[in-house]
Amino acid sequence: MPRALKPVDADLLRQLHAILPVDCFRAETTPYTTEPRGLFHGRAGVVLAPGATEQVAAILRLANRTGTPVVPYGGGTGLVGGQVMPDGPDPIVLSLERMTQILDVNPADGTISVQAGAILHDVQQAAAAADRLFPLSLAAQGSCRIGGNLATNAGGLNVLRYGNARALCLGLEAVLPDGSVWHGLTRLYKDNTGYDLRDLLIGSEGTLGVITAATLRLFARPRAEAAALLVVPSPAAALELLALARGHFGEAISAFELIHGTGLEFLDETLPDIRQPLARRPPWSVLVDIGLTGGGDPTAMLSAFYEAAERAGLSSDGIVSQSGSQRAGLWQLRESIPEANKRIGSIASHDISLPVSAIPQFIETASERLNAAGQLRINCFGHLGDGNLHFNVFPARGQSRADSPLPPADIRRLVHELVAGFGGSFSAEHGVGRLKVADLKRYGDPARLAAMRAIKAALDPNGIMNPGAVLE
Repeated sequence: MPRALKPVDADLLRQLHAILPVDCFRAETTPYTTEPRGLFHGRAGVVLAPGATEQVAAILRLANRTGTPVVPYGGGTGLVGGQVMPDGPDPIVLSLERMTQILDVNPADGTISVQAGAILHDVQQAAAAADRLFPLSLAAQGSCRIGGNLATNAGGLNVLRYGNARALCLGLEAVLPDGSVWHGLTRLYKDNTGYDLRDLLIGSEGTLGVITAATLRLFARPRAEAAALLVVPSPAAALELLALARGHFGEAISAFELIHGTGLEFLDETLPDIRQPLARRPPWSVLVDIGLTGGGDPTAMLSAFYEAAERAGLSSDGIVSQSGSQRAGLWQLRESIPEANKRIGSIASHDISLPVSAIPQFIETASERLNAAGQLRINCFGHLGDGNLHFNVFPARGQSRADSPLPPADIRRLVHELVAGFGGSFSAEHGVGRLKVADLKRYGDPARLAAMRAIKAALDPNGIMNPGAVLE
């Protein structure tokens, strides 16, 4: 059993000041104890922003020796409360905000090495300067940091083509809970030498150590890109359209997004300046994006695909981008939906994944059960190509969340039970954090949970790393 954790106190602060320069200390703690949804309000005995791996190691050695909890902090954009600690003794909040260097860009190896505090957008730009692509793309890419992206195994818009954060990482440097440094910043694509500590730390949400640097994969930049918004009669038709798209474009599909008509109505209500290219708001549509690294005209290819979709009875209307600005406009439409959701105010939001083939039946079943309870609005959208849906439930128009016929907990339980029944996951890309700890206990495989607890106990026997996140 780990010993009882201790809060940051005057003696610990004295020891920290003795081993760290003054620029590691942050006077203001409020920005580091809040999270975007306002579901959790964290606490902090001290906020530290080390400037080097050796300083991170010194902090963890001291914390481990004194039994002081440590909450790693990246960009603060996580949506499940993994970056804030609301309960327990006041922790050390360890921010990577000063460790932002681009360490190496190596087009020959197809890699870029960066410190964990590097902003995702800056990594994308550094790759572009070398005429390469780092394909991880998120709505928060202007503020989220690579360390947090890896710690949560972030997904985003391009998973269909390039995979999530785990698939984009070759090596890590990390500080383990006892303060030892793992120097695993390799550029190797193959290294079959035992347990893969990299994959263990990716997705661990700061509970097994602190990622301080990463070597990431680079790809050829698409030379020509285009997008199309196609109206479909149903999610089942969208699934057939995905199969048709794979036949037409193969690996050139960068994204295949399902959009519900409710999301477009929310844009009308809350963001009327967002241009909607279709005169009528269709009940369902898909956004298809392709990128060609060799020759070819993606606009012509998408136009031919649209014609094939019409002949197959899978699409009745649509628009194909004729320029980069039109493509950007279609993506602005899709990427504005979460903001519109936020302005409407959901009763319950769900980040779920399902076998792609099960998505139409899940949407139908879940919608029927929720609608049977009373007046609700459902906005179901997401990354159809990789099986990730954001299935969000809202009050009826003109009503508030207080008017919901079901409490939020009952809605979440209904949705997650159905997800489990379809062989899916209650967390597709946001992680477990603190919000979904009970869900992991309820739906997690017992053998897997036991192994996770054993790994946690082995690497962090004193339980100092992000206590309360992921595991109870």
